[in-house]
Amino acid sequence: MGIKLDSTRILDSQNREILLRGINLGGDCKFPFPKGATFYPTDFSENKDVSFVGRPFPLEEAEEHFHRLKVWGFNCIRMLTTWEAIEHQGPGIYDEEYLSYFTEIIRLAGEFGFYVFVDFHQDVWSRMTGGDGAPGWTMDLVGMDISKISASESAKVMQSSYDFSKPGIRQEENYPTMCWSQNYNYPANGIMWTLFFGGRDFAPNFKVYGKNIQDFLEESYFGCVKEIAKRIFHMDHVLGFDSLNEPGKGFIGKAMNDRGIQSSIDHQAKPGLAWSPIDALFASQGFSVEIPYLEFSIWRGKVVPKGMKVVNPSQVSLWKEGNPGDPFQLEGAWSLSKDGIPYIENNSFFQVVKGKRIDFDRDHLMPFLRKMADLIQGIRKDWVLFAEKEAGDVMFKPIFPGILPKQVINSSHWYDLPTLFFKRFLFPIAVDPIQRKVVFGKKGIRKMYVNQLNKIKEASIKMNCPTLIGEFGIPFDLRKGKAYQHWKNGKHSESAWKEHNLALSLMYDALDELQLSATLWNYTASNQNDLMKGDGWNQEDLSIFSRDQILPNATRGGVGSGGRAISGFSRPYPRAIHGKLLHFYFDFKRKVFECQWKTDSDFKGVSEFFVPRIHFPKNPIVKGEGIEGWQWEEDILKITSNKEELHKLILANDNES
Repeated sequence: MGIKLDSTRILDSQNREILLRGINLGGDCKFPFPKGATFYPTDFSENKDVSFVGRPFPLEEAEEHFHRLKVWGFNCIRMLTTWEAIEHQGPGIYDEEYLSYFTEIIRLAGEFGFYVFVDFHQDVWSRMTGGDGAPGWTMDLVGMDISKISASESAKVMQSSYDFSKPGIRQEENYPTMCWSQNYNYPANGIMWTLFFGGRDFAPNFKVYGKNIQDFLEESYFGCVKEIAKRIFHMDHVLGFDSLNEPGKGFIGKAMNDRGIQSSIDHQAKPGLAWSPIDALFASQGFSVEIPYLEFSIWRGKVVPKGMKVVNPSQVSLWKEGNPGDPFQLEGAWSLSKDGIPYIENNSFFQVVKGKRIDFDRDHLMPFLRKMADLIQGIRKDWVLFAEKEAGDVMFKPIFPGILPKQVINSSHWYDLPTLFFKRFLFPIAVDPIQRKVVFGKKGIRKMYVNQLNKIKEASIKMNCPTLIGEFGIPFDLRKGKAYQHWKNGKHSESAWKEHNLALSLMYDALDELQLSATLWNYTASNQNDLMKGDGWNQEDLSIFSRDQILPNATRGGVGSGGRAISGFSRPYPRAIHGKLLHFYFDFKRKVFECQWKTDSDFKGVSEFFVPRIHFPKNPIVKGEGIEGWQWEEDILKITSNKEELHKLILANDNES
C-alpha cells in the first residue's frame, strides 16, 4: 500500500497517480487525556505526571471515528503526536504505555484503508508557553522557572489568562482570538527556538550533560521520533513523517533592536506585541519594557501599529533564582549597565556568525530536515519526509533552499488568514492579504485561493517534488457560533452551515484546479459547540466533527452523523488514476463531477473515484468517453480502461444535469 514519488506526482503500488485527500487527527492531541484542555486552569506543576493515552480517542472508539472518516471520503491521515506525549517525564524516559497505544491507533487506521503519516506537532514550543509540543523539562533544563512564565509575561497562556469563574463565554479582553500565535515573538519562545535550532552558533558555551544545548535538544527530539518509527516501520500504509509542525525561528536572523513592525521578504509583521530580541531578553530578566502593539487591518490588508504597552510591570524574572540569566547575554550579545539599562553589545548577534550572514532556512532548517530524513529513511528507506517551513514564510519564501533530501513532499500550510483570525468568512467582498487588494464574489475568492496555493505548487515544481497542503481549514464558530444556535434551535440540515459550506467548497475548488493533495485541519473527537471550548485548545474550533452534531437515526455519513458542513468537505475526487490526471472539477450547485485523464499504455488498469452520498444520494448517472466498464464498491466508482487515449468521466444526479 506504500507510495512512490515521480517528480511532482504521487504514485501507488500499482503505478497509479493518486490524490491524497486527508484529515488532521486530531486537534486535541495537543494536550493530555482526559482533562488537559486549555479551558482548565493550571500552573503546569503536573507537567511530568501526565498521560496522552486516549488522544486522539480511546481505542474502544477507534472503529466509530475511522468508519466515519472513511464514509466521508478521506483516504489519508496526518496523525498527530507530540514530543511531550512521549518524553514528558524527563530526558530519555519514554512513556511506554503511550507508545503502545499510539502504535495500535496507527495499525487500526491501516485496517480501514487509510494512508498515514506521523506529525510531531507543536505550536509556540509547548503547553507551558501557550501552545503544545515540547516537554516542560526542556525549559527547566535551560534555567527557566515554568511557574513564572505567565507572571513575567514571557508567554500568553490561556490557562492563566482566563477568569475561570465565568465559564461558557469567550473573554476577548483577557485572551483575544488567535493570540496564541503571537507567542513566537515572546521571550520564552524566542529563547527556546533559538537554542533548539541555533544553540551551537549563538550559545556555543551553553552545555548540558556535556553537550551543546542544541545537540541535546535535537537528539532528544529525534530520539522520540525513533521510538515511534521503530514500532511502525513494518506497516506498509505508513508513508513517513512530518519534519516538525510549523517550526519557529526564534531570534535567528533578526537584529537585536528589530521590532519587526515593517514586513520584509525575511520577516512578516504579525499582530500583537512587536518584540525585538533585546526587548524579550531584557524583560525575561525581570525588567519592565514598553513595546509597540500591532493589529491586523483587514481593509488595509496589513499589520499596523496601534499604540504602546508596558510589559512585565511587576518585574518578574523568567529565570530560576541563582541562574546566571539568558545564555545570549553570557555570550556577549548585550549587557546591563549599573543602573539597569540594557546595552546592545552586538546588534547583529543573531544575524552574523564568524563573519557569515545567517539565513535560517539554509543554515538551520535544512540541516535539521536532512537529519530527520536520514533518521526515518535509515529505518525504512521508502519513507517520505513531509517537509515544513516556518508558517509565516510560506507565501513569501516558499522554496526550501539547497538540495532537498530524497523522498520529500512539500507539506506547507495554507489558510485564508482573515477568516482564521477574525472568525468571519468575508463574502461577497473579501480582502486578499497577500496581494493587498479587494476581490469580489465566488470567482474572485476562488481565484485568490488558486493564486495563493499556486505559489506553493510552483515552489514544489522548482524543487522537483510533490505537494501536499499539510493544513487548511476554517473555524466553525464563525460569527460567534451562529450555526450552533441554528442547530440548537432545530435547524438540523446543511443550511445551518451555508456559510461554512461555501468557504470550504471554494477552497476545495482551488485544490481541485491545481490537483493538490491536502489534509484538512481537523477532526477533534472531544469537540463541543462551546465558544470557550471548541477543539479544547486556545479557543480554536476548526473540527469538522462534534458529538453535538450527532442526531438519532442519522443516515450514514449524512447530516446528523456528527459532521459540520459535510457538503463542503465530502466531495467527489479521483483517488487513483490509471494514467495521467489532466483535469477534474465538481460543480457544487449542479452536483456534476467531471474528470479527464490519459492512459499512457495499453495494459488494463483501474481508476478509482470517491462519490459521496451527501451529493449523490443514489448511484449517479455515469457518462464518458474511452470508458470500457465500471463497478461500484460502496462509495467508490472503479473504472476500467486499457487503451492509450484520452478518457472522460461525467457523474450527474440526472440526465438533465
